[in-house]
Amino acid sequence: MKLYTLCGENHDIRFSPHAWKAVMALRHKGLAFEEAPTPFTAIPKLENGFSPTVPLLKDGERLVRDSFDIAVYLDEAYPDRPSLFGGSAGRALSRTIEGFCQFVIHPALMRIILTDIHDCLAPEDQAYFRASRENRLGKSLEAVVAEREREIEAFPAKLDPVRHALKHQPWLGGEAPLFADYIVFGALQWARIVSPVSLLQNDDPVADWFQRCLDLHDGVGRAVASAA
Repeated sequence: MKLYTLCGENHDIRFSPHAWKAVMALRHKGLAFEEAPTPFTAIPKLENGFSPTVPLLKDGERLVRDSFDIAVYLDEAYPDRPSLFGGSAGRALSRTIEGFCQFVIHPALMRIILTDIHDCLAPEDQAYFRASRENRLGKSLEAVVAEREREIEAFPAKLDPVRHALKHQPWLGGEAPLFADYIVFGALQWARIVSPVSLLQNDDPVADWFQRCLDLHDGVGRAVASAA
């Protein structure tokens, strides 16, 4: 198997939240794979232009894009390995966690780390990133992060749903981590890798959960250094 992921100018800076979901999913299943860190401007050339984005999984002749679709594929193709969802109900509920991240957590993080992402890229990728994000957001990168300090202060409260779950169970998946955990982990790992900002207090239950996520699967999450 080969998993194409996203990287900065330094290929060791593998920061995509979506790619991290796929990395954790593959490790959860105990499957061997080669990771291929890819800069933004090289993605359209992958596998004859199969996907405009990563992660992109190649399993033999099969190509699968999108982190959630990759997780579904892995559970269906390798049912004898540990499940990522714990059944169809867990898969459906994981869509809610995905929506929570995409519509609440990711936008909040973008308003904090957007220029940090830009700064870790190679010059040609910086030009692509600036043009594409400014077109999408309708403002400059600098304008997006203009209220960065206020956004940092407001960010912990956005994780209250995660804290609520952790009052009742050690993982979002229950007694053991599932793909739902990797969805939220990917978002916080994104920030950890590209930005030196501190988003959580050490005594925060979410911070404890995140540290435990970093230790999963032989500490694969810690293999990429923090920007802090």
